[in-house]
Amino acid sequence: MSLKITALVEKARDGNRPSFQDLVTIFQEDIYRLAYYRTFSQMDAEDLTQEVFEQAYRKLNSLNDPQRFRAWLYSIAVNRCNDFLRKRKYMALLQMRTAQEQDFMATGKDMNNSYNDKIEKKRFWKQVKTMLHKLSSMERQVFTLRFMDHRNINEIASILDKNESTIKTHLYRALNKVRGEADFFKEYRESLS
Repeated sequence: MSLKITALVEKARDGNRPSFQDLVTIFQEDIYRLAYYRTFSQMDAEDLTQEVFEQAYRKLNSLNDPQRFRAWLYSIAVNRCNDFLRKRKYMALLQMRTAQEQDFMATGKDMNNSYNDKIEKKRFWKQVKTMLHKLSSMERQVFTLRFMDHRNINEIASILDKNESTIKTHLYRALNKVRGEADFFKEYRESLS
């Protein structure tokens, strides 16, 4: 798969749009998941995913090593999400959201499930957000990349441009903090059984 991605990147850098579209197809779900686990909003995650690929396409020639495409793309996505969250926090401070936007954010996004499922999912994701906010910024990024985006330590180090021992340290600290929430997650899994 790595050789295929490298070949697609090289073709895309030469202006082959179908090759870049193939890269989008390969990575779109992963980038969407990354954005969703940071914003907890389907609409924002879709917008961010599109912005990440637009930026990647525009800056593809700045990628020196096509073998690092995955890490490069993930770093664009992480940075774009961080920018978005900073802007959202700033806007919230200025109370720029309309009542209609707030109502939309508060309602369940998945209309295919029963009412009880929505309540359970909402409760679960609220608990996840609470847990993630107990982590430092770096711990949150490492934890999310490892367990929600399913990246290995080496990939995370490459994405965040840190060495592996630093990533392991932040992951260890995050896991220690998360263990305090283990009862809720155990209770949630049992409620689904």
